[in-house]
Amino acid sequence: MKTSEHILRDHVILSPDEPSPRLLTLPRPEQEPSRAIRTSARIILVGLLMIAPLLFGAVQSWAWGGITVLAVVLMFLWGLDSVRRGSVGILCSPLLIPVIAVLILCAVQMRGGLSLDYTATREAFIKLATFGTLFFVSQQLYFSASTRAWRITGVAIAIYMFAMAVFAIVQYFASPGLLYGYLPESNSVFGPYVNHGNYAGLMEMLIPFTVTLAISLRWRHPAKPFLLFLAFLSVVSVFLSGSRAGLVSLAVEFAVLAFVLASSRSNQRQMVLAGLAAACLAVAFFYWLDPGDVWGRWQQMASRPELALGSRQTIASDSLRMTRDHLAHGVGLGAFQTAYTPYQTVATDLSIDYAHNDYLQFIAETGVSGMILLPVSLGLFFVLAFRHLPRRLQQQSGWLQFGAAVGVCGLLVHSFSEFNLHIPANAAWFSFLAGIATLPISQSRHRRRSHGHL
Repeated sequence: MKTSEHILRDHVILSPDEPSPRLLTLPRPEQEPSRAIRTSARIILVGLLMIAPLLFGAVQSWAWGGITVLAVVLMFLWGLDSVRRGSVGILCSPLLIPVIAVLILCAVQMRGGLSLDYTATREAFIKLATFGTLFFVSQQLYFSASTRAWRITGVAIAIYMFAMAVFAIVQYFASPGLLYGYLPESNSVFGPYVNHGNYAGLMEMLIPFTVTLAISLRWRHPAKPFLLFLAFLSVVSVFLSGSRAGLVSLAVEFAVLAFVLASSRSNQRQMVLAGLAAACLAVAFFYWLDPGDVWGRWQQMASRPELALGSRQTIASDSLRMTRDHLAHGVGLGAFQTAYTPYQTVATDLSIDYAHNDYLQFIAETGVSGMILLPVSLGLFFVLAFRHLPRRLQQQSGWLQFGAAVGVCGLLVHSFSEFNLHIPANAAWFSFLAGIATLPISQSRHRRRSHGHL
């Protein structure tokens, strides 16, 4: 009979100063059954993430409702696999605590009549529970995944990113302002998104994942330049999208990557120079491809920044006044659009759905509780994602975890001026990447690590 100490040692290797993850484990039989269910669950998970952006970001109720249904299916498959394996190993991330706390607050807002829009708060509750489920399932499915499973996931995401970039660029030149070539929208359309900033948000999560997959390969590996080319074309597509916040986020991401590579003891320092050269080439390639629309818009915004920032600054100021008046419990999660109307000072005929700052909107909707939970959540993420980084980077899965963490950081930067976390497709990718980025080091992956080689 194994003791609990032995069971924990079978699941994870920890350094002396690393706290133990909370694992609820039952003894495993000597022979594990087939892993087909867990593999199928990973395929469904990645497939769900890939399809969601193609559905206009899954903003329609039937689209994000489908994400909710599939999240429940993934939970069922994970539970079924645990039963077949004869063990229930649950990795309980500390990041689930603030998620559960917000869900409880949301339930109190609905139950106590504190929300200014009950229907919107109920919808936000379902969405948050869905993304929390995706976070949880992603961790359970990838905690003890083999190096091969990580590698296949990385390659699939890289190919998907490239296909998305090619589609967006072709659509930009073939039918500007149209979704899929026939749905009339606006000049902000890019890729499958109505708003170019949401497209940039997706790509800035995927590009670091692909770049770190390339970095994890040996210097002369034939797939390395191919993966870097995929990332290069994706960066060019972000330039063409015209999203200024997207470019700022990419710059922050590449600065983090360059710092880690320059300070590491690996033979990947040449990647810093290669990255600088690729960045210059991307700017030149964009300038060659751009018919003048994007560059002209940037020049106008540079000469008259008040045109770009004026309305957002006003919305931010209005949001702060709304927060002050509802500091105790907020206006209700998801109720920003309804609650904002009495505070609106922006002169426009359009309805203002979001604050264009995910942090201000979250605080306005949750009040003082959000002011506490937000920095706690960010602090937990940074600690869990970047602790023992040199040890993580000794294996390929660790590089992919690092890429996921950088992608999450990029979207966090973008969230200061956009509403990507309110786009279900992007929020689903964010939950997945945050989940795998904050995984502890698994013993099974440590034993099967590839030392940087495919």
